Amino acid sequence: MALDIEDIRADFPILARTLPNGKRLVYFDNAATSQKPQCVIDAMSEYYEHYNSNAHRANHTLADEATTALEGARERISSYFGTSPDQITPAGPPRRSIWRPTAGRGRTSARAMSSS
Repeated sequence: MALDIEDIRADFPILARTLPNGKRLVYFDNAATSQKPQCVIDAMSEYYEHYNSNAHRANHTLADEATTALEGARERISSYFGTSPDQITPAGPPRRSIWRPTAGRGRTSARAMSSS
């Protein structure tokens, strides 16, 4: 089955832009900013408009709603990947997720070298 590039582009509103040079926008840089499909933009807007709060961190209506939404998303994502919700762990920005374990390892190595 071939990918329908135009169908995929249609999911991302920003890719409908035409640049000043008359060419259509193409965006590959995912290191710091990822473009979002409309369904993600809609979900983020709903969150900010209706239950902006920390999930799992408070005991009030907004936090309960945020927790329910987060857990629902984990269930849908895990179902898509054929795994269980407890195996879906938000890790934050990719660089930070990669950096954390290596930073700890680097400090341990640096301490070992400085004490020898």
